[in-house]
Amino acid sequence: MTSINATLQSFFTDRLVRQKDASSHTIAAYRDTVRLLLVFAADKHKMPASSLQWDHLDASDITDFLDHLQQDRGNSARTRNARLSGIHSLFRYAALRHPEHAASLARVSAIPPQRIDRHLVGYLDDKECEALLAAPDRNTWTGRRDYTFLLVAIQTGTAHLGDAQPHRE
Repeated sequence: MTSINATLQSFFTDRLVRQKDASSHTIAAYRDTVRLLLVFAADKHKMPASSLQWDHLDASDITDFLDHLQQDRGNSARTRNARLSGIHSLFRYAALRHPEHAASLARVSAIPPQRIDRHLVGYLDDKECEALLAAPDRNTWTGRRDYTFLLVAIQTGTAHLGDAQPHRE
């Protein structure tokens, strides 16, 4: 068993399950990430995944893997960043257990997430506001309540749809 295999086993059983009490969804996502990474690295280095060592998973290998996710598998930048988060978690854990590889593992941990364009939420125009305010029946108590909630929500808005610009994270 290679050092990477033992570290993977303890990362999933000790770190994620016992120490972090990670959800089953997080564990499954990290498992899938590691599986994809190992298959990619094994193919790249032309060796079985069970024979991989930490030296086979340096920063350039991880960057190539992340590029592969987007270019070959068609993953979005958000998916790429989620996979990178799992890799960062694993490599931070591995750095504590394998100080002889600390420099290489730290370079992987320093790979930044990809920036993502996010569109800010737009606001309603005047006609849409009027239509919303006309919907509740103000002859009933619940209608007056709903009208008041809508009016407060509309009046606390500060921009219109035309003002929304993409925001970069």
